[in-house]
Amino acid sequence: MISKNICRYIEPLPSDAEGKFEFDNMIIGQAIPSNFIPAIEKGFKEACNSGSLIGHPVENIRITLTDGASHQVDSSELAFKLAAIYAFRQCYTAAKPVILEPVMKVELKFPTEFQGTVTGDINKRKGIIVGNDQEGDDTVVVCHVPLNNMFGYSTALRSMTQGKGEFTMEYMEHNTVSQDVQMQLVNAHKATKSTD
Repeated sequence: MISKNICRYIEPLPSDAEGKFEFDNMIIGQAIPSNFIPAIEKGFKEACNSGSLIGHPVENIRITLTDGASHQVDSSELAFKLAAIYAFRQCYTAAKPVILEPVMKVELKFPTEFQGTVTGDINKRKGIIVGNDQEGDDTVVVCHVPLNNMFGYSTALRSMTQGKGEFTMEYMEHNTVSQDVQMQLVNAHKATKSTD
């Protein structure tokens, strides 16, 4: 995309990438003098600190600067920094961003007599059951559940199983939130912004 004399493309980093932001300068020649490149990178980084969707940082992206133009009189660090911010916002909106949430791998162990109640509760928490096994009189269930839906689960599990259920939970991955949750978060952010 081209914006304010900056040509660039933005792409996601691989999920196993270590960094949250990469900037590559692929300009050949002096289309943009090299002393302005740090200002462009700073503008992109600044724009990534607060995404317009819900105000949270935009992470795991690579921005590649491919071309540009400068003017001997009007070019300045501030002009290129602002051009980078504007260029990022243009791409960000066009990309139709999504919100990610942490998803946990949860392993439950409880007496089999409570299986219907416990699995029903996992479904209500938008969990996906990926494994189910028997260990004597107990059922072991492995599932993937959004972290946000696991708050207070220890108390809920004890209540459902008369204190006989237990679980472990570990981070698995980030995944997109549902469309209704995304709309709730976006609307809440807009409401907060309008009161500021």
